Amino acid sequence: MSLSFSSQSVMRSYYIATVLFLLLDIVFSVNVRIAFLDSQDTLRALYYAIIFACMVLILWRPGWTVIISVVESLVLLVALILNMGMRTMLVSDAMLESGTGFVTMPEIFNFMITGGIAYLALMQGIKDLRGL
Repeated sequence: MSLSFSSQSVMRSYYIATVLFLLLDIVFSVNVRIAFLDSQDTLRALYYAIIFACMVLILWRPGWTVIISVVESLVLLVALILNMGMRTMLVSDAMLESGTGFVTMPEIFNFMITGGIAYLALMQGIKDLRGL
């Protein structure tokens, strides 16, 4: 028996796992999904709301999975790049007071992991859209 996953089922599972990501964030303060928004509670809450809306849309209309995942992956990549760019180019008072520097190692790791996954999801989604 071979195990085969379509990219749509992987993306549906990823969006459903948002519940787990949110619980990790709230209960254990481990922000896996969107660590780049750790210091911005309002934007983090808004992003989770958008992800839950994506999850509801994907469960309601499975045929929209590829389009939703492509748009969300693109938005995530742009947000990651802008956030990392702003953190490396603009010095804030908090950075100077804490001595943390421009970007911390956890932020770099999150950027690489989250950005890599978002990039792969975007490229797979574009590939899937070309096949439609």
